[in-house]
Amino acid sequence: MLELAAKIGPAAEAIQSKWSQQPHVGIILGSGLGNYASQVTEEASIDYGEIPNFPKSTVMGHKGRLVCGQCAGVPVVVMAGRFHRYEGYAYQDLTLPVRVMKQLGIDTLIVSNASGGVNPKYESGDIMVLDDHINLMFGSPLIGINDDNLGPRFPDLCRPYDKQLNDRALEIARQNNFVAHLGVYAALTGPTYETRSEYRMLRTLGADVAGMSTVPEVLVAIHAGLRVLALSVVTNVCKPDTLDKTEGQEVVDAAAGAEPKMTTIVNGILSDIAGGQFA
Repeated sequence: MLELAAKIGPAAEAIQSKWSQQPHVGIILGSGLGNYASQVTEEASIDYGEIPNFPKSTVMGHKGRLVCGQCAGVPVVVMAGRFHRYEGYAYQDLTLPVRVMKQLGIDTLIVSNASGGVNPKYESGDIMVLDDHINLMFGSPLIGINDDNLGPRFPDLCRPYDKQLNDRALEIARQNNFVAHLGVYAALTGPTYETRSEYRMLRTLGADVAGMSTVPEVLVAIHAGLRVLALSVVTNVCKPDTLDKTEGQEVVDAAAGAEPKMTTIVNGILSDIAGGQFA
């Protein structure tokens, strides 16, 4: 981790050369919020290739640019496209943008993803607010000699997802008459979807959904002292005894269908932040 500072600085400076504002919120647009950047009053848009040390997004539906501007009265920096371990990136590299957003000045991180529903009570198109996670990626971006300037050696994870943000997200869903669960996300490396036995294992472990992202970024966010809200759109329900084949386009389409719900929650949270509710 000691080499991270040398990567963070140039990336932050490149962004600041095109946008001088200090953002309060960073947003990582995974599946389910892929088009959210259109909600932003754009003041700068920067391709990842123009930012030193940034990886390049290679996944369907991930655009690969940083959008900076205002949304619901809050200065935001939005990642339109994220990075995954299955793309071949090391954990410290795929989470570098979180470090850079922290350097720019954010205090809150909002993350979205698509997931397979392991809880049989969930349905395709439901939203789950992450209350906790199970890291089955067998890796961490915090491994290595710790840089105390970036965060503590042993960050506490008793509550990685902010309770106030979670409660408000659930309340916004209720007020707008759509389903939002509070549950546990199991993170696996992918890029394969799970076997029937793996789905049974995940449910036994206490997972409600399974996906291939989010946890590395959250670990870095907690290490950096950020408050975190993570939202997952359930794109398919994984019932081991009647398991159908899962296609990538099916996941993208289901996530797109749930995007208005995700957008409603994020806009509501940002409006509350603008009003000082989470100061």
